[in-house]
Amino acid sequence: MKTSRRIQLVLVAVLATICVSSILVSPHTVAQKPQSSGQQPSSYMSVNEEPFDVVRARDKANKAGVMAAHQRLLEERYNLSRRVDDSVRMTRGKPIPVGPTAKLKNGVTWEQLGRMSPDEIKDKGLFPYLPLPHVNHPVGGMVFPQTQIKVLPRLQRFDMDFDLPDWFLPEFPAAMFLTTRKDLGDVSKGQLITVNNYYDLFNGILNPKQLEGLRLLVTQFPQQQFNATADRKTERPDGMLGVACFDCHVNGHTDGAFHEVGDIRPQENRRRIETTSLRGVNIQRLFGSQRALKTVEDFTEFEQRAAYFDGDPVIATKKGVNILERGSQVHFMSEFEEILDFPPAPKLNIYGKLDRAKATESEARGEDLFFGKANCSSCHAAPFYTDNQMHDLAVERFFKPRMEGGMMMTAQGPIKTFPLRGIKESPPYLHDGRLLTLEDAVEFFNLLQQLNLSQQEKTDLVAFLRVL
Repeated sequence: MKTSRRIQLVLVAVLATICVSSILVSPHTVAQKPQSSGQQPSSYMSVNEEPFDVVRARDKANKAGVMAAHQRLLEERYNLSRRVDDSVRMTRGKPIPVGPTAKLKNGVTWEQLGRMSPDEIKDKGLFPYLPLPHVNHPVGGMVFPQTQIKVLPRLQRFDMDFDLPDWFLPEFPAAMFLTTRKDLGDVSKGQLITVNNYYDLFNGILNPKQLEGLRLLVTQFPQQQFNATADRKTERPDGMLGVACFDCHVNGHTDGAFHEVGDIRPQENRRRIETTSLRGVNIQRLFGSQRALKTVEDFTEFEQRAAYFDGDPVIATKKGVNILERGSQVHFMSEFEEILDFPPAPKLNIYGKLDRAKATESEARGEDLFFGKANCSSCHAAPFYTDNQMHDLAVERFFKPRMEGGMMMTAQGPIKTFPLRGIKESPPYLHDGRLLTLEDAVEFFNLLQQLNLSQQEKTDLVAFLRVL
């Protein structure tokens, strides 16, 4: 009897082990576990994980197909060839890209499109600036430009690569300017600011609190795709340490890296979000493209607690969330962020408007349009060209809701008015980066506002935006 009892216990233990294993080993672990037909999507991500070697092998095998599918989507929408203006450059010399890049359908011209109503454009399927999906929207996560990965290989993911060509991105590394030391110009001295050089560059320029804040901004902390658990997308030991704030906000600006907003569910309704510049946060009163956080301290804490882990505190706990102390660490980081300045704009006067003695005729006409017919200043008011509010552009007027690239193309609600100072240095544009050039931005708002601008007026507006 004792032997029989032991056999029964062993069998129960084996069956229990098999059941637990079947739960833990899921055939398809993504950012949010797919729901069966008719099942309500969950706000929570699965904490179950497959063996790392299994996931890595599958992701690497699928990578070429993932990238090819997304490349087809991009090439259907855009002309991705290199077109730059060598006469207009960012602070450290990179020429700005020239557009418009969007491809129009059925032989329609920009002038013809501009005369159509939103309903006509929607019915004919002609809107050229649909929301831009993530490279692999069902998976999502931070993706870094290849130019940056060449310098920091720890940012490479094994499941996907960055999608846009380098000429549509900010220069790397960007210049850094401080409101407190305008006399120094670019305080980065052309270097990528990291934990290895921040002290040598800034000791004697920043106060001790700011210096400690900068140290935290260049220090790696665990993140959704870059962490030490088996649920990660890096195979490098240095990548398993996490990412730093300045990995995306390079030198306090932006590198064009993107991920997906963490405050929307289900997965297909989440949006691609391009990294915004931290230049000029001292004059801003809202933070996050749609979150409307009220202080830079809130934003700093939110990034670590939520954005790093897709807005899921359960996953954050699993992967090693770094809880910042509000009274010291958050304060120090924010104090440094609040002295990041816009780049010089030598053609603007102290009111943030053109010094007409220095302006070309085209730039002057562009300013008149900006503050007049084009209605730009209704949201982008001088001197920093923001009203610190949120506005719903109602872009859904121009297209029919549908799934594309794994993303639900639908109404997206109000977004923050970002400052336009230094705008030529931070392509691509709009919250998801769907507008690759300033020319695309002008065409986009010409359609949205039904302005029916002439080609000369569009050219003049771009000329003005370039000097901000």
